[in-house]
Amino acid sequence: MYSPLQAQVVQWQVEPGAAVRAGDLLVILEAMKMEHEVRAAIGGRLGDVFFAAGELVESGALLARIEPLLATVAQPAASAAAPTEASSPAPGSLRADLQRTLDRHAPTQDASRPEAVARRHALGLRTARENITDLCDEDSFREYGALAVAAQRSRRSEEDLLRNTPADGMVTGIGSINGAQFGPQASRAVVMAYDATVLAGTQGMRNHQKTDRMLGIALQNKLPVLLFAEGGGGRPGDTDMPIVAGLHVGTFASFARLNGRVPVVGIVAGRCFAGNAALLGCCDVIIATRGSNIGMGGPAMVEGGGLGVFKPEQIGPAGVQHGNGVIDVLVDDEAGAVAAARHYLSFFQGATTDFAAPEALALREVVPENRLRVYDTRAAINGIADAGSVLALRTGFGQGIHTALARIEGRPVGILANNPQHLGGAIDADAADKAARFMQLCNAHGLPLVSLVDTPGFMVGPETEAQAQVRHVSRMFIAAAHLRVPFFSVVLRKGYGLGAMAMTAGSFHAPAFNVAWPTGEFGAMGLEGAVKLGYRKELEAQPDGPQREALYETLVAQQYDKGSALNMATTLEIDAVIDPAQTRDWLVRGLQSSPIRPADGALAIDTW
Repeated sequence: MYSPLQAQVVQWQVEPGAAVRAGDLLVILEAMKMEHEVRAAIGGRLGDVFFAAGELVESGALLARIEPLLATVAQPAASAAAPTEASSPAPGSLRADLQRTLDRHAPTQDASRPEAVARRHALGLRTARENITDLCDEDSFREYGALAVAAQRSRRSEEDLLRNTPADGMVTGIGSINGAQFGPQASRAVVMAYDATVLAGTQGMRNHQKTDRMLGIALQNKLPVLLFAEGGGGRPGDTDMPIVAGLHVGTFASFARLNGRVPVVGIVAGRCFAGNAALLGCCDVIIATRGSNIGMGGPAMVEGGGLGVFKPEQIGPAGVQHGNGVIDVLVDDEAGAVAAARHYLSFFQGATTDFAAPEALALREVVPENRLRVYDTRAAINGIADAGSVLALRTGFGQGIHTALARIEGRPVGILANNPQHLGGAIDADAADKAARFMQLCNAHGLPLVSLVDTPGFMVGPETEAQAQVRHVSRMFIAAAHLRVPFFSVVLRKGYGLGAMAMTAGSFHAPAFNVAWPTGEFGAMGLEGAVKLGYRKELEAQPDGPQREALYETLVAQQYDKGSALNMATTLEIDAVIDPAQTRDWLVRGLQSSPIRPADGALAIDTW
């Protein structure tokens, strides 16, 4: 038996003369502070031993002789590599180090915290881990930083920290979402959830470190990020690090760097204030339950600023935040929020081959024959998109324009549509902000855009201009000028003035194609306004009453005929007039022939 390396003899495990079997541990050697086992290569009897404990041996030195015995020479070869029975653990038992690890993880799990879980359920809410389990594909979530505790060892016992601050109030890791549809690589995502049952979901030093770690991984590997943002903001009780204000924390800057690079989804149930709300506000999309509250300051901060005493539910309730545009998708509960998050993320994970087309002929009846009759352009969206694929965004805000993610023959797209039911489809400041940001979102993440146009133009008037209309509506032109994704326009009815140009990426010839339905009508401004302005003298020459009104109606009819879709097509100001039933076919062909250009610089999505 020879030494496998230069080492020091630590201890012989077998006395000379003892019978040994192949695989028995004979001696322990030490080299570079590491112990190495030397086992018997054959069975027999241990003979002369040439080095005692404490002596140094060279590599290849003869340590001892093993005298073969007849009874052991014929041992089966399989036993030569087997360890001795004494070194094998008892069946079903765990090594002590593994058992300690399992015991240490146990307090982090919901099963070990029945009282906290019960309080959570009594509020009608789920735990952070329950939401993650629902969001991620089965057994795909791998947690990072589970063993962290609050940085409060100077004021709390270890047992207290382990029991009451598991994972420092934040569960972080990587899991798969929609893996069955898009495969293992496209489905990977970073998931982070503040745990409101631990120190009210506040932002502690350790969970900031965990967040920073996950954000770095997301940026490096281009992984989407989903954040459950419930919680109360910064935590003043962490005392293990000598800091005054903690304003050097890099989490917010790191989170903001994800903007335009990977999809970032924020989800809220319960109360989300201060620092948690700041992270939420950086997300591409915010999904919130009807019972949630979102605010940059909670009750304590508001009262501390001398601004009054309020209950948490009075600050930023979901109804207000949905109406003002903070919340993109409003849902009933956390199960609905998770379902919406999975749906939203799917648009950025790839195309699908399993889809159902809507009834194309139904599009012929969307626009009424009466050109003054309002209708719902969402019927056009649903008539173009794959059945069940539409996800409307920011439905409570900017009512003049609908924005939605959808699929056309499995390919994800973004859809804009004017809303004639609000201001006749005129584009006001809120609608313009909503449309511009939506274009940025689709552009950053590579989704082609489809615009369904029916607008008399930008909203005008003294009250409108007092809302900074000039600046707001011009955002649509700026956003369109930076598009790298294909843009397709379909004029359903009215296409007037600068508003119509804004809906067609800045110019009627900017889109990959700009087509109209037979109901399309066009002009440099609304027909009625054009007649009143352009034919003022003729109208004023007629007596006020039936004669003037008859002339007015005649002139409007002439202008309508002149600005019809057919006439626009003859002057090549639009590309074609199509049967509404062919709209989806046009879009399919356009998507097949219009590539997405590589980004030529940093892509950003406004928070607003």
